[in-house]
Amino acid sequence: MEKTYTYDIALSLVFRNRLRQALQLTEHYGSAAEAWRHIDEPGMQECLVRAGRETEWIEAHGIRVYTLADKDYPYRLRQCPDRPLVLYAKGHVNLSDGYFVSIVGTRRASDRGREITAALVRDLGNRLERVTIVSGGAYGIDIAAHRAANQHDVPTIIVPAHGLDRIYPSLHRPDAIAALEHGGLLTEYTSGIEPVAGNFVQRNRIVAGLADAVVVVESRAKGGSLITARMARDYDRDLFAFPGRPTDENAQGCNALIRRQEAQLIDCADELIEAMGWTTRETAHRPVQTSMPELTADLSERQTRLAHLLQEAEEGIHINMLVMETGADYSDVASDLVMMEMEGIVRAMPGGIYRIVR
Repeated sequence: MEKTYTYDIALSLVFRNRLRQALQLTEHYGSAAEAWRHIDEPGMQECLVRAGRETEWIEAHGIRVYTLADKDYPYRLRQCPDRPLVLYAKGHVNLSDGYFVSIVGTRRASDRGREITAALVRDLGNRLERVTIVSGGAYGIDIAAHRAANQHDVPTIIVPAHGLDRIYPSLHRPDAIAALEHGGLLTEYTSGIEPVAGNFVQRNRIVAGLADAVVVVESRAKGGSLITARMARDYDRDLFAFPGRPTDENAQGCNALIRRQEAQLIDCADELIEAMGWTTRETAHRPVQTSMPELTADLSERQTRLAHLLQEAEEGIHINMLVMETGADYSDVASDLVMMEMEGIVRAMPGGIYRIVR
């Protein structure tokens, strides 16, 4: 069976360890199918046969496939230079709408770390109308975040380091099934791919790239959560960390991030919300001004739309939300905002927030 995405899958198999080259080929030729016609790589026929079998498996198991040609491909990930060529999703997965918070930390979480995680997820769900919790489904802080989200009916996305034909660790199967109700699973791995060590590091870039903000709850001096934190900084995502006692082994990574000013210190959900400039349930429905600055008369249609959106948000809007609301490319929105800032119509705030100048 051949679908529009079969060649995307085949290309991802051929260039499994050369992702950026595959992305360059797809961009150069306009599609994976066209790129396939111009390349000569070992094992191409075998990969195409494997992609055909994968297509049949996808169709049989109700898997949603996202390729770079898909308008619903998550726009936050699309900004990343090493974005996945293909994504596979299961469940009621929202990949773009609302605020996205990735929560990571040590697999050997303390009771304090699990309590912090549960409170953070609960309070984010209570304060924000649209928030999705992202993590990797591993032991420790990851699963604490997913379980809190399931408990409080907050959408959550599990990003496994394997295909969707299995759940690892198997102990977390009930949590993954619960997440399917108002979230789901998202991976770049085909069925049959097992959770080998290298996959965990690679999947961390999805956890980082899918988020507006990445929060490290607990981390030792070295570990996967610090790799995710570095990726978040590389992707220009806002990074936060909970502090801990200097003698606490699980606090060493977080304290180092804060000390090096790589992450902002937070103690609760409200501090994260304030730092990001997000609109809470309390402020979302306040009356807004109906008049616009006279300067908007000289703006383009898209810039006028941005101005109206910003006027309706008293506390400002994150640039990612503006991209989502307008449906425009990130680079176009960023360019418009720079022009509007030079004209004195908007003001850039910390954390990628923009506000209208009233």
